[in-house]
Amino acid sequence: MVFDHDYSRFPELTNQQISEFGITSPHKQIVADFEGEVIRVHDGDTITMRTNFRDFDFPVRLLDIDAPELNEGGEAAGNWLRSRILDKKVTIRVDKNERVGKYGRLLGKVISGGLDLGLLMLSLGLVRAFGTPLPGEFPNPNRVFELSKWY
Repeated sequence: MVFDHDYSRFPELTNQQISEFGITSPHKQIVADFEGEVIRVHDGDTITMRTNFRDFDFPVRLLDIDAPELNEGGEAAGNWLRSRILDKKVTIRVDKNERVGKYGRLLGKVISGGLDLGLLMLSLGLVRAFGTPLPGEFPNPNRVFELSKWY
């Protein structure tokens, strides 16, 4: 079986892709915590990192939170995050079992000054817990009753 992957758009391989295809990536796959500089804050839950172990910048999606989209009032979360970490070094904590999101971005907790910024934004009401429905929105029954959650 041939595995065709667009590394320029999606640098991260999922654990399943690595194990199923035995792929050797053209760059280091991130499977552990690391430090790097935040060079861009896209919104309240996505940043771009620069590290010394990769020769390209790459996105990181904050794990376990969901910020409103920019056109839905998400500027507050993005501005808050930008003011805290843009052009600063942070630690990204990577969960080896939940490394890559559905859009191919690396997932991680952003730690700055010893604080988990996702949890801090959640406590400030800037974001919601990932998977939590918006007010007036019904939970997705496919997600609620997902079989893998129950065993």
